[in-house]
Amino acid sequence: MLFALPLRVACSLLAWLSLYAWFCHRYKHRSYEWSCRLVTLTHGILATCLSAYIGFIDGPWPLSHPGSPNTTLQVHGLCLSLGYFLFDLCWCVYFQTEGALMLAHHLVSILGITASLALGESAAEVNAVIFGSEITNPLLQARWFLKETGCYHSLTGDVVDFFFVVLFTGVRIGVGAWLMYCELASPKPRRKSMKKYHAWRSRRSEEPYLKTNGHLKNH
Repeated sequence: MLFALPLRVACSLLAWLSLYAWFCHRYKHRSYEWSCRLVTLTHGILATCLSAYIGFIDGPWPLSHPGSPNTTLQVHGLCLSLGYFLFDLCWCVYFQTEGALMLAHHLVSILGITASLALGESAAEVNAVIFGSEITNPLLQARWFLKETGCYHSLTGDVVDFFFVVLFTGVRIGVGAWLMYCELASPKPRRKSMKKYHAWRSRRSEEPYLKTNGHLKNH
């Protein structure tokens, strides 16, 4: 299954590239950023719906089962988002539209998803993070489109801003902090890290003895 993961990610990347090319063809009179943001909007909606179904219905619940083995549906969701983040990172680098902070955000997202897929665990938490970060994304894109079309300073713009602030505060900050607490409090996802730490400490404690022993043998 591990060998099939790069193929799934490649298919996801190709799908997002194809969608972007279609948007560019469909909206020739618009900028490339317009088409890219339509792709971003599409991913935001799909990722939010899929991650919500995985987290709230299919399970397992990330707040009570951190570090659990990845399910098939979780893997599909992560591959879908990983392909998108690779596409968006390449687009941002090519057109030089984003600063170092946004590029770092993309890299961290890519590394986090890749680590979960490679280890075969903790997809529940990563899926929850995707849900928390993408649930506000459609509203963020809506603000940009409203500004581009000159409709931002209206009742629609105020409604979009209101729900953006509410979701950002409640989900990203509130639920995000709760998820981080559950992750740090649970021993399961930290077990391997603790084992590696103790093994490192053990090797460090043996190094002086080995050096001294080798020094004595040389004499």
